[in-house]
Amino acid sequence: MIVFEHVSKTIKGHEILKDLNYTFEDHKIYGLYGPNGSGKTMILRLACGLVRASGGKVIINDGVLGKDFAFPPSVGVVIENMELLPYLTAFDNLRELGDIKGVASDEDIREALERVGLNTDKTVKKFSLGMRQRLNIAQAIFEHPDIILLDEPTNALDEEGVESIYKILKEEKDRGACIIIASHNKNDFTRVVDQVIKVANETMVEV
Repeated sequence: MIVFEHVSKTIKGHEILKDLNYTFEDHKIYGLYGPNGSGKTMILRLACGLVRASGGKVIINDGVLGKDFAFPPSVGVVIENMELLPYLTAFDNLRELGDIKGVASDEDIREALERVGLNTDKTVKKFSLGMRQRLNIAQAIFEHPDIILLDEPTNALDEEGVESIYKILKEEKDRGACIIIASHNKNDFTRVVDQVIKVANETMVEV
Protein backbone atom coordinates (compact mmCIF):
# COMPACT_ATOMS: atom_id res chain seq x y z
CA MET A 1 0.00 0.00 0.00
CA ILE A 2 1.16 3.51 -0.86
CA VAL A 3 -0.27 6.54 0.94
CA PHE A 4 0.29 10.13 -0.14
CA GLU A 5 -0.37 12.56 2.72
CA HIS A 6 -0.46 16.24 1.69
CA VAL A 7 2.30 15.57 -0.84
CA SER A 8 3.61 18.49 -2.86
CA LYS A 9 6.52 18.81 -5.27
CA THR A 10 8.14 22.05 -6.36
CA ILE A 11 11.08 22.35 -8.76
CA LYS A 12 12.90 25.67 -9.21
CA GLY A 13 9.91 27.55 -7.85
CA HIS A 14 7.44 25.75 -10.13
CA GLU A 15 4.78 23.71 -8.36
CA ILE A 16 4.41 20.35 -10.09
CA LEU A 17 2.06 18.68 -7.59
CA LYS A 18 0.05 20.24 -4.78
CA ASP A 19 -1.38 18.69 -1.61
CA LEU A 20 -1.96 15.17 -2.92
CA ASN A 21 -3.90 12.89 -0.60
CA TYR A 22 -4.49 9.40 -1.88
CA THR A 23 -4.22 5.74 -0.89
CA PHE A 24 -3.12 3.18 -3.46
CA GLU A 25 -4.23 -0.22 -2.17
CA ASP A 26 -2.82 -3.69 -2.64
CA HIS A 27 -4.62 -6.08 -5.04
CA LYS A 28 -5.49 -3.14 -7.31
CA ILE A 29 -4.32 -1.55 -10.56
CA TYR A 30 -4.44 2.24 -10.86
CA GLY A 31 -4.15 4.17 -14.12
CA LEU A 32 -2.84 7.73 -14.13
CA TYR A 33 -3.45 9.77 -17.26
CA GLY A 34 -2.85 13.32 -18.36
CA PRO A 35 -0.83 15.36 -20.85
CA ASN A 36 2.94 15.47 -20.87
CA GLY A 37 4.17 17.59 -17.98
CA SER A 38 1.07 17.05 -15.87
CA GLY A 39 2.96 15.23 -13.11
CA LYS A 40 2.16 11.57 -13.82
CA THR A 41 5.78 10.45 -13.92
CA MET A 42 6.61 12.61 -10.91
CA ILE A 43 4.00 10.69 -8.90
CA LEU A 44 5.72 7.43 -9.81
CA ARG A 45 9.13 8.87 -8.95
CA LEU A 46 7.83 10.05 -5.57
CA ALA A 47 6.27 6.64 -4.90
CA CYS A 48 9.54 4.78 -5.45
CA GLY A 49 11.88 7.24 -3.73
CA LEU A 50 13.68 8.50 -6.83
CA VAL A 51 12.72 12.03 -5.75
CA ARG A 52 11.64 13.44 -2.40
CA ALA A 53 8.46 15.39 -1.75
CA SER A 54 8.79 19.11 -1.12
CA GLY A 55 6.00 18.82 1.43
CA GLY A 56 3.96 16.06 3.05
CA LYS A 57 4.99 12.41 3.16
CA VAL A 58 4.78 9.16 1.23
CA ILE A 59 3.99 6.13 3.38
CA ILE A 60 4.76 2.58 2.25
CA ASN A 61 3.12 -0.08 4.43
CA ASP A 62 3.35 2.11 7.56
CA GLY A 63 6.94 3.23 6.91
CA VAL A 64 7.74 6.78 5.79
CA LEU A 65 9.71 6.98 2.56
CA GLY A 66 12.92 8.96 3.02
CA LYS A 67 12.79 8.53 6.79
CA ASP A 68 12.39 4.83 7.58
CA PHE A 69 13.94 3.71 4.29
CA ALA A 70 15.33 5.39 1.18
CA PHE A 71 13.38 3.24 -1.24
CA PRO A 72 10.37 0.91 -0.86
CA PRO A 73 11.60 -2.49 0.36
CA SER A 74 9.85 -4.33 -2.47
CA VAL A 75 9.25 -2.45 -5.71
CA GLY A 76 9.53 -2.97 -9.47
CA VAL A 77 9.82 0.11 -11.67
CA VAL A 78 9.77 1.09 -15.34
CA ILE A 79 10.21 4.85 -15.64
CA GLU A 80 11.45 6.92 -18.57
CA ASN A 81 13.91 5.50 -21.07
CA MET A 82 15.38 2.77 -18.90
CA GLU A 83 18.45 1.19 -20.42
CA LEU A 84 19.85 -2.16 -19.38
CA LEU A 85 23.37 -3.37 -20.18
CA PRO A 86 23.58 -3.71 -24.00
CA TYR A 87 26.41 -6.26 -24.07
CA LEU A 88 24.55 -8.79 -21.87
CA THR A 89 21.63 -11.08 -22.67
CA ALA A 90 18.22 -10.52 -21.11
CA PHE A 91 18.88 -13.32 -18.62
CA ASP A 92 22.29 -12.00 -17.59
CA ASN A 93 20.91 -8.48 -17.20
CA LEU A 94 18.29 -9.71 -14.76
CA ARG A 95 20.79 -11.87 -12.93
CA GLU A 96 23.04 -8.81 -12.43
CA LEU A 97 20.08 -6.90 -11.01
CA GLY A 98 18.98 -9.88 -8.94
CA ASP A 99 22.37 -10.10 -7.25
CA ILE A 100 21.71 -6.72 -5.58
CA LYS A 101 18.94 -8.01 -3.32
CA GLY A 102 19.46 -11.75 -3.70
CA VAL A 103 15.73 -12.53 -3.55
CA ALA A 104 15.23 -13.88 -7.08
CA SER A 105 16.43 -17.28 -8.29
CA ASP A 106 17.50 -18.19 -11.81
CA GLU A 107 14.12 -19.85 -12.15
CA ASP A 108 12.38 -16.59 -11.22
CA ILE A 109 14.34 -14.87 -13.99
CA ARG A 110 13.51 -17.53 -16.57
CA GLU A 111 9.84 -17.39 -15.60
CA ALA A 112 9.69 -13.59 -15.95
CA LEU A 113 11.34 -13.69 -19.38
CA GLU A 114 8.99 -16.43 -20.52
CA ARG A 115 5.98 -14.43 -19.32
CA VAL A 116 6.97 -11.43 -21.44
CA GLY A 117 7.89 -13.61 -24.42
CA LEU A 118 11.66 -13.14 -24.39
CA ASN A 119 13.16 -16.54 -25.10
CA THR A 120 16.40 -15.44 -26.73
CA ASP A 121 20.15 -15.54 -26.22
CA LYS A 122 20.68 -12.29 -28.15
CA THR A 123 22.46 -9.46 -26.39
CA VAL A 124 20.31 -6.44 -25.58
CA LYS A 125 22.07 -4.28 -28.16
CA LYS A 126 20.44 -6.45 -30.84
CA PHE A 127 16.95 -6.02 -29.40
CA SER A 128 14.16 -4.13 -31.14
CA LEU A 129 12.37 -1.38 -29.20
CA GLY A 130 9.54 -3.79 -28.45
CA MET A 131 11.94 -6.40 -27.08
CA ARG A 132 13.60 -3.80 -24.89
CA GLN A 133 10.23 -2.81 -23.48
CA ARG A 134 9.40 -6.45 -22.76
CA LEU A 135 12.70 -6.74 -20.91
CA ASN A 136 11.89 -3.62 -18.91
CA ILE A 137 8.62 -5.22 -17.83
CA ALA A 138 10.44 -8.44 -16.93
CA GLN A 139 12.88 -6.57 -14.68
CA ALA A 140 9.91 -4.94 -12.93
CA ILE A 141 8.26 -8.27 -12.06
CA PHE A 142 10.99 -10.90 -11.70
CA GLU A 143 11.46 -10.34 -7.96
CA HIS A 144 7.69 -10.57 -7.32
CA PRO A 145 7.55 -7.08 -5.77
CA ASP A 146 4.76 -5.72 -3.58
CA ILE A 147 4.63 -2.51 -5.65
CA ILE A 148 4.86 -2.20 -9.44
CA LEU A 149 5.19 1.25 -11.05
CA LEU A 150 5.04 1.49 -14.84
CA ASP A 151 5.41 4.58 -17.01
CA GLU A 152 3.92 4.09 -20.52
CA PRO A 153 4.39 0.29 -20.30
CA THR A 154 2.87 -0.47 -23.71
CA ASN A 155 5.19 1.83 -25.67
CA ALA A 156 6.68 0.11 -28.75
CA LEU A 157 4.60 -3.03 -28.24
CA ASP A 158 2.40 -4.60 -30.89
CA GLU A 159 -1.14 -5.72 -30.13
CA GLU A 160 0.01 -9.17 -29.01
CA GLY A 161 2.60 -7.60 -26.72
CA VAL A 162 0.02 -5.28 -25.17
CA GLU A 163 -2.33 -8.17 -24.45
CA SER A 164 0.54 -10.12 -22.90
CA ILE A 165 1.41 -7.22 -20.58
CA TYR A 166 -2.23 -6.77 -19.56
CA LYS A 167 -2.43 -10.47 -18.69
CA ILE A 168 0.73 -10.19 -16.58
CA LEU A 169 -0.59 -7.14 -14.73
CA LYS A 170 -3.82 -8.93 -13.87
CA GLU A 171 -1.80 -11.89 -12.57
CA GLU A 172 0.39 -9.58 -10.47
CA LYS A 173 -2.69 -7.86 -9.08
CA ASP A 174 -4.19 -11.24 -8.13
CA ARG A 175 -0.89 -12.08 -6.43
CA GLY A 176 -1.44 -9.03 -4.21
CA ALA A 177 0.65 -6.30 -5.78
CA CYS A 178 -0.22 -2.61 -5.77
CA ILE A 179 0.20 -1.48 -9.40
CA ILE A 180 0.26 2.05 -10.80
CA ILE A 181 0.39 2.68 -14.56
CA ALA A 182 0.96 6.11 -16.10
CA SER A 183 0.01 7.05 -19.65
CA HIS A 184 -0.88 10.19 -21.59
CA ASN A 185 -3.94 8.35 -22.93
CA LYS A 186 -6.40 6.65 -20.60
CA ASN A 187 -7.56 4.39 -23.44
CA ASP A 188 -4.19 2.66 -23.12
CA PHE A 189 -5.22 1.02 -19.87
CA THR A 190 -8.97 1.52 -19.20
CA ARG A 191 -9.85 -2.17 -19.54
CA VAL A 192 -7.13 -3.39 -17.18
CA VAL A 193 -7.26 -0.91 -14.29
CA ASP A 194 -9.54 -0.81 -11.27
CA GLN A 195 -9.38 2.97 -10.92
CA VAL A 196 -8.67 5.68 -13.48
CA ILE A 197 -7.11 8.89 -12.12
CA LYS A 198 -6.73 12.12 -14.05
CA VAL A 199 -3.59 14.13 -13.26
CA ALA A 200 -4.01 17.84 -14.07
CA ASN A 201 -3.67 21.23 -12.44
CA GLU A 202 -1.11 19.91 -9.93
CA THR A 203 -3.55 17.38 -8.47
CA MET A 204 -5.25 13.97 -8.95
CA VAL A 205 -8.94 13.29 -9.52
CA GLU A 206 -10.68 9.91 -9.77
CA VAL A 207 -12.79 9.56 -12.92
